[in-house]
Amino acid sequence: MPTSYARRMELRHLRYFVAVAEEESVTRAAARLHLSQPTLSRQIADLEDELAVALFDHGAKKIRLTSAGRFFLEEARAVLHRSGLAVEAMRAMKAGSRDEINVGHAPAPTAELLPQTLRLFQAAHPEVRVKLYDLSETEIVRALKDGTLEVAMTVPSIPQLMTGLAFEELRRYALCVALPLEHRLAGMTTVGVEQLIGERLIVYNRADYEEYQKIIERLFAPFQARPEIAEEHDSGTGLLASVEAGRGIALVSENVATIAGPRVKIRKLVPEPPPILVGVAYVEKALTAITKSFVTAARRASSKR
Repeated sequence: MPTSYARRMELRHLRYFVAVAEEESVTRAAARLHLSQPTLSRQIADLEDELAVALFDHGAKKIRLTSAGRFFLEEARAVLHRSGLAVEAMRAMKAGSRDEINVGHAPAPTAELLPQTLRLFQAAHPEVRVKLYDLSETEIVRALKDGTLEVAMTVPSIPQLMTGLAFEELRRYALCVALPLEHRLAGMTTVGVEQLIGERLIVYNRADYEEYQKIIERLFAPFQARPEIAEEHDSGTGLLASVEAGRGIALVSENVATIAGPRVKIRKLVPEPPPILVGVAYVEKALTAITKSFVTAARRASSKR
């Protein structure tokens, strides 16, 4: 390409050329570009002068590309496409957006809501990669505060740990009991809390799920009883596997039925305890455009049943 052309060429010349090539008419291209026909004709002539080659067969009744014009059309479109991508990338960077977002989740409580949120977010941002991190309540809080995570779908931790984080409640789920299939209470429609006294309880470990264990303590307090904790696990998968094996029972949110399937029985408790809250957590002052979009998707998902 001549040095003089490289100095003088502008993207508008390429846009004008592509428009005329696609419309096969200066008149229609001028209307599309909101230019006068003489102005557009002059710009095309200037471009051909710079390239020292005819891009169109001007002698034909309908404007047609020459072989050189067909070659240049591919190049012009490629340049315009790349410039468009560059503009989009800069706008995204200015808005704080990225092509990747780190999302933490407490797997059991969010088993129903997380897939719905991901589906809505993917539809809005197909170009953004979502990296999921299966973490405990405590780990999620820590990762949000140190910037490892941008956002998380979780249950609220103890108030002291939640300082500095925003938490938006999305759904409430009943606290239920998960029972082995052959358990004496499995055939009941609902289970009284007092019927759990003396049962072997399988729970999430206190180090990572302190609020969960406090919920259990509050549940038994009216009966002047302490829960009989038999095993502690660091994941919902391990907890449910242990229940299925008949090693004890577990207190879980009702939506755990989504991942438990027919392996265990999920029964509601009476009197009905306070519900388990599930929501989205983030550091408000660190919100980016893409994180806001994820939060919006979570809100939309919560409104669907």
